[in-house]
Amino acid sequence: MSAVIKNEKGAAVGEARLTGEARLAELARFKASRKRREKAIEMVLLLAACVSVFTTLGIVYILLKESISFFSHVSLWNFLTDDQWTPLFSDAHFGITVLLSGTITSSAVALSVAIPLGTIIAIYLSEFAGHKTRETLKPVLEMLSGVPTIIYGYFALLFVTPLLQKIFPGLPGFNVLSAGLVMGIMIIPYVASLSEDAMRAVPMSLREGSYAMGATRFQTAVKVVVPAALSGIASAYILGISRAVGETMILAVAAGMQPNLTFDPTEPAATITSYIVQVALGDLPHGSVGYQTIFAAGLSLFLMTLFFNMLGYWIRRKYREAY
Repeated sequence: MSAVIKNEKGAAVGEARLTGEARLAELARFKASRKRREKAIEMVLLLAACVSVFTTLGIVYILLKESISFFSHVSLWNFLTDDQWTPLFSDAHFGITVLLSGTITSSAVALSVAIPLGTIIAIYLSEFAGHKTRETLKPVLEMLSGVPTIIYGYFALLFVTPLLQKIFPGLPGFNVLSAGLVMGIMIIPYVASLSEDAMRAVPMSLREGSYAMGATRFQTAVKVVVPAALSGIASAYILGISRAVGETMILAVAAGMQPNLTFDPTEPAATITSYIVQVALGDLPHGSVGYQTIFAAGLSLFLMTLFFNMLGYWIRRKYREAY
């Protein structure tokens, strides 16, 4: 009887041992399967992150390839120093400074509107507006960035320009001033929204310390919050600059697309982007020098934008505050 009992106990112990080993094997298979799934998900995320890198490399490759072919016909010195831009004429000139002057002038007009107004709006939304006011005004403000730029262009041409002509009677129908002003209105949401987010990220303890020292809300906003959020505000400014430099349709519609070497905003001018639109819509054969000018101009624009982005990165690294 006792032997039978021992056998039954031994069989039960053996079955329990087998069951435990099976569970461990099942757990090991589950861990291996989960690790494979996580590895696959990690690879998918890595490929998704590399899309922007591959896209940038592709853009740089195309710009460099076509620009090298262009500079095999036109010297780099003439490209940088010639004061005329007539690549489509029989007497061709390839002075990129003509397009740069229009780009810089229009961007300066736009930023003179966007940066002060955007900063003031950001300070108000962050430090003075109530919760309901902020939740109402900020989405309405950000809706401006969703308006198609061609609409802004016709708004500048048909509304802002006639309004400015009443103030400046000799103002031509196509001019950089109206295009730049409307472009500045378009950029305001970018500057205001990012600056407001940077100010809202400043800890409340800094504000409370300023109030404890007897500072007013305005003094706290200007002398405490804004310096503390300077890196984020500077990033908003850099984004606004890049947006102004790369704007196309407003300038193509309202600025006239006339290649004049001028820094006077009351005159018509052509920018790099508007010239690219003008040539891309024409009938120039692919591979011709006139067609390749859009890639040389695009490379110049790319280098300008890259410079501003690197400047913004340096400012963020230098002035960033960690709390």
